[in-house]
Amino acid sequence: MAKQGGIIPLKGTIGNITFYKTKAGNLAREKGGVDGNRIANDPAFIRTRENGAEFGRAGKAGKLLRTAFRPLLMNVSDSYVTARLTRSMVKVIQADATNVRGQRNVIDGEAELLKGFEFNSNARLGSTIFAPFTAVIDRAAGTAAVNIPALDVLGMVSAPPAATHFKVRIGAAAIDFEAETFENGTTDSQDLEVLAGPPVNLNLQVALTANSTHPIFLVLGVEFFQQVNGALYSLRNGAFNALSIVEVSGLPAAPIVP
Repeated sequence: MAKQGGIIPLKGTIGNITFYKTKAGNLAREKGGVDGNRIANDPAFIRTRENGAEFGRAGKAGKLLRTAFRPLLMNVSDSYVTARLTRSMVKVIQADATNVRGQRNVIDGEAELLKGFEFNSNARLGSTIFAPFTAVIDRAAGTAAVNIPALDVLGMVSAPPAATHFKVRIGAAAIDFEAETFENGTTDSQDLEVLAGPPVNLNLQVALTANSTHPIFLVLGVEFFQQVNGALYSLRNGAFNALSIVEVSGLPAAPIVP
């Protein structure tokens, strides 16, 4: 692949060269590749078919996870989150030690590998809030909670210069990757001013169905605002907002049969 130069960018195909536009700029590449029918049927491409099946499964799982947390992701800006999450889902699927290649899936993989995933690579949670916290998923009770016992606003929150307020947000989702359904919920702190003051104790909790049989994900985020004439406005369409998966509870252990 090559970058296009010149004043007028090209789009389309000329000879064996295809010109197209991406977020990385105007690019050009030579046409090529193997016939699709051969890839679908030739035994020599069995690994390609296996990898393609699992990559497609990872893409669907990533989309479902993003949809489950859409209420929080609407205010988080990262153009490449889809691709990054798909790559992480591929690793989850590859950790499946039960099924053969090409049939491995998220359910039998290691969903815990997604812990620490950042939905905004430009504003990571660890670089935005420095307060120690605990994140706990209680599958039996159907609760997911984050506790920040002593949040020193000026000392523990890296707010952008224009921010006057922020709030801490959590979300939890129990996801059925096979049926492509989910149960979710979110909870926000009060609007907090970016001012010196006594430490703030935050204990945020989301309620889900007790004893869920699906993987449960817990996310923690920070959203910044600027106050203008008494109203709060999100800064730069969420460019400074952080959101990260802070805890994962995979499938519950199967009961021991005596």
